[in-house]
Amino acid sequence: MKKNLQNLQDKKSKAFKSGGDKRLAKQHAQGKLSARERLDVLLDEGSFEEIGMFVTHRSTNFGLENQKYLGDGVVTGYGKINGRLVYVFSQDFTVLGGSLAEAHAEKICRVMDLAMQNGAPIIGLNDSGGARIQEGVVSLGAYAEIFYRNTRASGVIPQISSIMGPCAGGAVYSPALTDFIFMVEGTSYMFVTGPNVVKTVTHEEVSSEELGGASAHGTKSGVIHFSRKNEIDTIKDIKKLLSYLPQNCEEQPPFLKYEHNGDEIRLDLNRVIPENPNQPYDMHDVIIGVIDEDSFLEVQKNYAENIIVGFARLAGKSIGIVANQPSVLAGVLDIQSSKKAARFVRFCDCFNIPLLVFEDVPGFLPGTDQEWNGIISNGAKLLYAFSEATVPRITVITRKAYGGAYDVMNSKHIGADMNYAWPSAEIAVMGAKGAAEIIFRNEIKAADNPQEKLKEKEVEYAEMFANPYNAAARGYVDEVIIPSETRRKLITAFEMLKNKVESLPKKKHGNLPL
Repeated sequence: MKKNLQNLQDKKSKAFKSGGDKRLAKQHAQGKLSARERLDVLLDEGSFEEIGMFVTHRSTNFGLENQKYLGDGVVTGYGKINGRLVYVFSQDFTVLGGSLAEAHAEKICRVMDLAMQNGAPIIGLNDSGGARIQEGVVSLGAYAEIFYRNTRASGVIPQISSIMGPCAGGAVYSPALTDFIFMVEGTSYMFVTGPNVVKTVTHEEVSSEELGGASAHGTKSGVIHFSRKNEIDTIKDIKKLLSYLPQNCEEQPPFLKYEHNGDEIRLDLNRVIPENPNQPYDMHDVIIGVIDEDSFLEVQKNYAENIIVGFARLAGKSIGIVANQPSVLAGVLDIQSSKKAARFVRFCDCFNIPLLVFEDVPGFLPGTDQEWNGIISNGAKLLYAFSEATVPRITVITRKAYGGAYDVMNSKHIGADMNYAWPSAEIAVMGAKGAAEIIFRNEIKAADNPQEKLKEKEVEYAEMFANPYNAAARGYVDEVIIPSETRRKLITAFEMLKNKVESLPKKKHGNLPL
């Protein structure tokens, strides 16, 4: 037995060395952790249980029979984060460039299957050169096995991807199918075709960082949800994100113990809205003024900044927030913001996370660029997402709620449970000036002083429609509230709605306007 135990220990030591000291040193020199070091930071100490440590590839093509490494370039298993079960895989770039092939993929599929069967999140730490070319079509089939499981797991368990190095070609589609993608600034990139192919086909000169780095995907494409300066910060934020999420679609989100101190009034909220209705303000001030202190985790912060989405806590309970941002493009809805918000709303609805909407929207962004690129179908995505959501949904209209955008932003008409408005709210088809120009066109044209008459009619329209009271009279708004009382109202409303049950009509699935 002693000899057998020693043999086992030797094999384990070999597996822990990954691709060897030289390659590990190179990994560290690039500012990157090893596959196992990443798991040490991610998981609770001593909780990791590895699966498939001794798996090796079975290929003999192009000399691969002489390049066998225990684990085949990926560390897989399960462990705990803050005491909660998670399944993980961490690709090892020091072993054959972390390339994916048959055995490598089988290990990933194994933990994905276990995650589904046991209802726990799956976290993938991606650091791979892509498909293992030596295994040919087998590698492509292996990728597809993972994609299939990503799709089946969607909406059942949270799926989180972190790009810790290269991620190119077919490798990008698994992260794209997951719920949230993290990237590390300066050391990770994602693209379907790399700079060399781009240069050959389009003659564009572009670096990997410019083409698919964290900045490009965080600000231009919107592919990723979070970018951080280093791997440690990235992993810390993965853990933070999980603290807002349930284990699976059958469970409720975790909550923190909260003691009411009897004082939920926030007087600063009474001073947020400017006297001039056209003057911008930062919706973050409203969000921070309402939620629990230091609890906001913003998602896709630097993409489509005219809308804000993220997780927060209200009286210790996890909520999802969607808010127009008046300080960017006046808070209009456009293609990018509609898609960003729709994706977030659908995620929250998948995992029983109540939705809070702060509304200040002057409408949809006009222009040929928007129309020709599909603002109609993209705006409909957000409309569809809210209409389909069955979680508790509350809207607070802080200022403007104009036109079709009023309907889209979680109005009573598309199933919102409670709708509040501040006294500063303006709920109308359009702004007073534009409405007056249309309604009183002839009267203004016939006036001795058209500009003076326009101002007069603008005031008349504003007094009649640019307020929350017509909507309240019809029950479209449940209550007009003092801003400082917003937090207290929301706490009691979400508590009232906590046992909400609503079922969608029986169907295989809807046809989202993709």
